[in-house]
Amino acid sequence: MSTEEELQRTIDDIVDPTRGILAADESLPTIGKRFAQIGVENTEENRRAYRALLLTTPGLGDYLSGVILFEETLGQKDDAGKPLPQDAAGQGIVPGVKVDKGKGPLSGSPGDLITCGLDGLADRLSGYKEQGARFAKWREVYPIGPHNPTPLGRKANAEMLARYAAVCQELGVVPIVEPEVLMDGDHDIERCAEVTGHVLHAVFHALHQHHVTLEHMILKPNMVLPGKDCRRAPPEEVAEATLRVLKRSVPAAVPSINFLSGGQSPEEATENLNAINQARGNAPWQLSISYGRALQQPALHAWRGKPENVPAAQQALLKRARLNSLAREGRYDPAMEKE
Repeated sequence: MSTEEELQRTIDDIVDPTRGILAADESLPTIGKRFAQIGVENTEENRRAYRALLLTTPGLGDYLSGVILFEETLGQKDDAGKPLPQDAAGQGIVPGVKVDKGKGPLSGSPGDLITCGLDGLADRLSGYKEQGARFAKWREVYPIGPHNPTPLGRKANAEMLARYAAVCQELGVVPIVEPEVLMDGDHDIERCAEVTGHVLHAVFHALHQHHVTLEHMILKPNMVLPGKDCRRAPPEEVAEATLRVLKRSVPAAVPSINFLSGGQSPEEATENLNAINQARGNAPWQLSISYGRALQQPALHAWRGKPENVPAAQQALLKRARLNSLAREGRYDPAMEKE
């Protein structure tokens, strides 16, 4: 199989009209924060048990086509000794992996951030492929402030995303490109729309410069939302602003846009996805999800580290996955939350 055929096969397996991607790639500090909320110690065994719970949920492949894993999870096994990536693949869920190494300040651009991890990326990707990963994810973040993100911040972050994506495609790994404009702040929805548009234009300019094949990548952006210290916008307003920015910024060659939840509650993230798909019109891409907390939070709180709670936690995960699948078709109703 050629590299191009390998990339296309992965796209074909991930992109469809009803399923989405689970982001289960929390770093060690982040999953530690999640565990602290439910009184569970952040040990390797507890992380293994929790992620095994997610990936062995019966029927999950009906609603999810991909899962982003933390690198540790690629080498872990379920209670029966089966590698966790094989548990996912057995349900028709394509395993992927987060490959960036976290963010820090961007020198010369106060208030902007940059993500690390390009050094040795090709070697790491080769190892991840041997463990079953077929796609990767890299996140750049953009805080909104009076002067941020700066032109330098937008350009530097776009360059990192494009270099990462080019390395992935050379090795037959589909890149998920994640430029996240953060919800933190009191900015209004129009300011978020303005910044998101500028960010996406910079990202796709860099992707073209680095010869990244748009048909063989997935975009993981934020929805266009007011800052969390501003107000909560109704789903119809979020849908209108988000689609307006995407139609102006994202080429039709991109097969799928898989939104991050970015601090929204599970219910809010589903409502907004539903409104976007109801208003999508002739949008050329699939409009799907790559949710982390908005899919996992109910399951995590149902589990609380206790083996006897695994069935209830799996049912909580399956419910959120099913409701988001309905939202992908614009068929979600908030009344379904009570079912």
